[in-house]
Amino acid sequence: MNQQAGRTPSEAPAVSADGLGKVFRVPDGRGGHTTHAAVRDVSFEVAAHGSLGIVGESGSGKTTIARMLVGLERPSSGTIAVMGRDRSRPPRRGAERNRRAHELQIVFQDPYTSLDPRQSARSAVDEVIRHHTSLDGPQRAERLAELVDQVGLTNRQADARPCDLSGGQRQRVAIARALAAGPRVLVLDEAVSALDVSIQAQILNLLADIRAATGIAYLLISHDLAVVRQLCDDVLVLRRGRVVEQGACARVLDHPTQEYTRALRAAAPVPGWRPPGVAR
Repeated sequence: MNQQAGRTPSEAPAVSADGLGKVFRVPDGRGGHTTHAAVRDVSFEVAAHGSLGIVGESGSGKTTIARMLVGLERPSSGTIAVMGRDRSRPPRRGAERNRRAHELQIVFQDPYTSLDPRQSARSAVDEVIRHHTSLDGPQRAERLAELVDQVGLTNRQADARPCDLSGGQRQRVAIARALAAGPRVLVLDEAVSALDVSIQAQILNLLADIRAATGIAYLLISHDLAVVRQLCDDVLVLRRGRVVEQGACARVLDHPTQEYTRALRAAAPVPGWRPPGVAR
């Protein structure tokens, strides 16, 4: 597609959330229950072909938002729309579930637990193509080869099972499998945090290339400000389920207006830093 990031005035946001909230019932230790508001009145947009990073410390509500987007949790309040269609409620029919899969897919933090250990990488991706497209055999084989090449896997790696692949290679398989459904939006839930720094850089470069080539929109869940800066146009900062600050990534991260955002930035690792007394 080779579409540029950003959207024309006629395009609906890839993702929009309005007044999003999620309250969980949790045991109180005395045989009863209490409530915990994990997400409180959160609103945001991801522009068509754009990218938004959601950042915050552990427990800030980031992953709960991701789970609501893909339908693993139902909002307690507010609305979610993807490509202009509401998905605040569970799908009623199989056709609606398939449509949602074409709109949005997710890549999880740990690819090993999200991949079938009995399937080769090629089989895992092909299964999604068969289920979500009407391509015939030769067309499907062509699409499969295209995806394997797009994520940088060799034929030998594509024929391997997850246990025979490295963490970075498994994440490439997970990305290819998500792309196989032809989504317009990809949710990346801490998708590089379990990888070594050098492998992180490779996967981030891969994701940037895929976005540039396809125009897919990204919603990135991360605690790592450097990752968000590299991949995202905009950023939203969460604390205890509430929006603290949001806006263009460069502005928010370089000139934060809120103390919490400044604290997150100060806590980020500094390249080349060593503890006192440790030789460089």
